[in-house]
Amino acid sequence: MSHARAGELTHALLTDGTTVWLRPPRPGDREAIAVMYAGMSPENLRRRFFTPGRRSGEQAADRMAAPPRPGYHGVVVGFGVDIVGAADYERVAPDDTTAEIGLAVADGWHHRGIGTLMIEHLVAAAQQDGIDRLTAEALADNHPVLRVFADLGLPVSRHFDGAQVRCTVRLGEPDERYLSAVDERARAATLVSLVPLLRPECVAVVGAGRRASSVGRAVLHNVLNAHFTGLVYAVNPHARFLEHVPAAPTIAELPRTPDLAVLAVPAAAVPEAAEACGRSGVRALLVITSGLTAAQGRSLLETCRTHGMRLVGPNCLGVANTEEDVRLHATFAAHTVLPGTAGVAVQSGGVGIALLDGLSRLGIGVSTFASLGDKYDVSSNDLLEWWEEDGRTELALLHLESFGNPRAFSRTARRVTRRFPVLTVDAGRSDAGRRAAASHTAAAATSTVTRKALFAQAGVIATRSIAELLETAALLHSQPAPEGPSVAVLSNAAGAGVLAADACAEAGLTVAAFPPDLIAALREILPADAVLTNPVDLTPGITEEALFRALGAVAGHDSVDSVLVSLVPTAIERATGEDLFAAVARAERGTPPRPVVSVLLDQAEHVTLRPAGHGSTVPAYADPIPAARALAHAAAHHRWRTRPAGVVPGLPGIDAEDAARVIDSYLAAHPEGGSLDPPRCARLLDGYGIRRIPWAWATDAGAAARAAQQFAGEGGRVALKAYGPGLPRAGDHGPVLLDLDPEHGVRSAYRQLSERLGDRMEGVVVQPMVPRAPELFAGVTQDPVFGPVVLFGRGGSPSGDPADHAARLAPLTDSDIHDLLTEPGVVPLLAARPRSAHADPVMLEDLLLRLSALVTDLPQITGIDLDPLIVRPQGPLVLDARIQVGPARPRGPFPRSLP
Repeated sequence: MSHARAGELTHALLTDGTTVWLRPPRPGDREAIAVMYAGMSPENLRRRFFTPGRRSGEQAADRMAAPPRPGYHGVVVGFGVDIVGAADYERVAPDDTTAEIGLAVADGWHHRGIGTLMIEHLVAAAQQDGIDRLTAEALADNHPVLRVFADLGLPVSRHFDGAQVRCTVRLGEPDERYLSAVDERARAATLVSLVPLLRPECVAVVGAGRRASSVGRAVLHNVLNAHFTGLVYAVNPHARFLEHVPAAPTIAELPRTPDLAVLAVPAAAVPEAAEACGRSGVRALLVITSGLTAAQGRSLLETCRTHGMRLVGPNCLGVANTEEDVRLHATFAAHTVLPGTAGVAVQSGGVGIALLDGLSRLGIGVSTFASLGDKYDVSSNDLLEWWEEDGRTELALLHLESFGNPRAFSRTARRVTRRFPVLTVDAGRSDAGRRAAASHTAAAATSTVTRKALFAQAGVIATRSIAELLETAALLHSQPAPEGPSVAVLSNAAGAGVLAADACAEAGLTVAAFPPDLIAALREILPADAVLTNPVDLTPGITEEALFRALGAVAGHDSVDSVLVSLVPTAIERATGEDLFAAVARAERGTPPRPVVSVLLDQAEHVTLRPAGHGSTVPAYADPIPAARALAHAAAHHRWRTRPAGVVPGLPGIDAEDAARVIDSYLAAHPEGGSLDPPRCARLLDGYGIRRIPWAWATDAGAAARAAQQFAGEGGRVALKAYGPGLPRAGDHGPVLLDLDPEHGVRSAYRQLSERLGDRMEGVVVQPMVPRAPELFAGVTQDPVFGPVVLFGRGGSPSGDPADHAARLAPLTDSDIHDLLTEPGVVPLLAARPRSAHADPVMLEDLLLRLSALVTDLPQITGIDLDPLIVRPQGPLVLDARIQVGPARPRGPFPRSLP
């Protein structure tokens, strides 16, 4: 999401997968920019400057290399040491919100997306500079440039004047159409860039040792053992052949340049080996080696960027692609990879091995596998986009210990999870787990609450263990998704049925009583002593045929969304475990088909997929708890996938300009940031339509007494809350005095606070007392990786821990708000309010949306606490507010850039 500003260097992919760098121009770039223009054909110059003369290029180079100045911003794109694209804008007047934009692309670099890439980054810069429209003059026959503007995804108007046309791009806030267009361009470029990695035609293993026990040799052996369809080479200075394939001392001496090079060399040798690969034209690197120093890691990534190589690793297990026309297995895992339909991306190689083995044992298999390791470049975002288009992946399994670009992940995952399920192991939930993750994958620590919010908003199924991940994958792979939470429980042992019903209820499913017509149908099928309510006790003597018919009746009924059958083997004829499971395997599933899961309490494995005829399978669990948990995950995924996509609604009555002036004036006086005083807090809340209790600011006893006379709270009593940057907030032990008489008590209270707090007190907030009511909390915290996170929950939390509250990443959509207010920890808080305090839920939703808009519009806000917050019939009311601000760098609207 970063873009090229303030001298920052970033990298991005072109439409052909080439990696380029981009940044603002520097004074030293003048010659390189001039060389780019000098190399342009007369036709290219004519299209840029309306004349084929060379002088215009010299002038453009002078302008771009000039020192920074207000109202101007430029960006140059380069490959290696050459500048291959340049674009800039300049305000038409100092106080105008319109800027003129121009761009040029070097000969030989057209039709690769450079122009669009530069405009995206200029759009991000212009939006942050307060520019609301960009204009460009173009020749009417310059169809490529006109097409670039038309395809941006932003509103564009054209005005023709003879042979020229003026294009005007209206910016405003980045809407879904523009963000989707940027996403689509990024996705297309990513897919092309991953082809050398995941569909290479030639692979070289650099560091394949002569010892069979070496890591490089193991990778080489697996590549060959999987019958890779392309060419395979080894790089080893001491061998001419390894595993019967040609070997060369260096990669440059191979008979063909590989698409993919696997580096399994000592850490100190990685930078030099990577540079050799880049000079030879290798397009992708897979770095198995671990233990790189920070300097070695920087050198590796810089080399990959310079030469345009995609990078997996370092510190990884490898990659695999089981497509029949590829058959790539470049890992050092002990077992072969079973072809299948699950895409797998992990940071930990050990977790990867466990998932590969588990998926093979279940018969699900793998479409594509990537162990990302330290994740310098290729990430789960890239793999999700690959799986979305590969035509083979039906299920994605992730193990993530860090997030490089969580908001890009969220946008990608939201799209992908509407096509197929995406599951993850929520790793690093504890402090110890986060420390361990950071130690072995260089992962940046992320809090549990923000990860949970990210997964919930993106529709990702978050599990707590590898076992739970595989148990859920087994159901999603083999069964249709339940359309709701209602589950029917059938068992041939009453006690087992009770355990299964408990497990379903605890997982959040509904074990509802059957309607009369279903009970009547079961009575015609089951033995006389069967219990026909839910859970159903089939009795130990149930036969295969009776169970088959009972399952058909239950699964075909509209009141049932899924069926759980818990079976125990008996010695009764035709009531053994295998006989009964045969009934489960051939049971009719209703219309639409309902998922059926079995619990076989004598099964040794945690979960298996048992054949059910016609190539289908039924998941069998050894315990009802994982079976119920898997059903709950599947039901939640179906609910998320089938609901309308959320939108960020527009909000009336917002004065964003005044709010920005409040923060700008504070930061001008306090560049390091700090806590806004109550008057500034009130102005921000009022500007965004967030209702607060009336309060007044006073800096002496007389002003406090006069303010108290204005309020007519219950009994005319008021409260005084002292404020100062170092003071604790109001509370039971904070600098607050309650239930004061406005005539006499306020002056005395002010003096008391002033004497106790001295210079630490800047003033007091005077506000009327309100009747006691359950206190809620709404706020924002700035996560260093995830950005602003909106929190909601119980007020007055003594720990102040965000984990005590429900959370969602800003900006919030209408769907996010609904989810936030219906989280298990929030529903009891809202239900506990007295009937007199009940308000239209829409009012509470409106407050949270306005809070989200406030922190989205003003990224200098680093924290907000609205605590306590009470709800009245007229709507929610803020009783106390704290807002922290700092010189936070604004975020751009998702322009494309590599990590």
